[in-house]
Amino acid sequence: MLKISIITLFPEMLEGPFAHSMLYKAQEKNLVSIELINLRDFGDGPRKTVDDTPYGGGAGMVLKCEPVFAAVEKAQKKSLNSKVLIMSPRGKRFDQLTAKALSKEQDIILLCGHYEGFDERIMSIVDTEISMGDFVLTGGEIPAMAVVDSIVRLIPGVLGDDQSNKDESFSAGLLEYPQYTRPGDFRDMKVPEILKGGNHAEINKWRRGQAIKKTQFNRPDLLDF
Repeated sequence: MLKISIITLFPEMLEGPFAHSMLYKAQEKNLVSIELINLRDFGDGPRKTVDDTPYGGGAGMVLKCEPVFAAVEKAQKKSLNSKVLIMSPRGKRFDQLTAKALSKEQDIILLCGHYEGFDERIMSIVDTEISMGDFVLTGGEIPAMAVVDSIVRLIPGVLGDDQSNKDESFSAGLLEYPQYTRPGDFRDMKVPEILKGGNHAEINKWRRGQAIKKTQFNRPDLLDF
């Protein structure tokens, strides 16, 4: 079973998404364990302070070493081989290959940042900095939700049909082909006849061609031919 610990200042932001749909079912099946750790519990003094002004001056506040180290060490107590990830706009861009690799791990710890970031010394206990793209969010909670969802759905047994995640966008280096369902004709928009014929070899050929077209139009950077 994969164990995921998320260290955050706002655990309530994450409670809802993890209590529904596939993430909930995966926990019920004991395929994954998700633990929310409140960073504020490890803060200093009566106000549970977790941040301070940056050395050298500048706007905003920086998360301190002491509470983050303590929270990570608590999460690591039940594991001998955890991988620590930090949500950061300066990190490596998250993709499907990374999600696949992480879905095979046994223990993952996610650090959600806030304010102007982390004290750089915290990076000494971090394995990977992860970015969701070339933009900045208020905190790391929303990226953490996305990372967890993308990882958990790749664990065998989570999806109703394990073939589902093999045909999706990025799984074969292409965006997913178009999908259709009933009715066959809606407002003069018809389902392609090839999908109704039952010739699976031709259907697969059509789907690959459509996937290439979709990728060329939306994400040409993914194509290497």
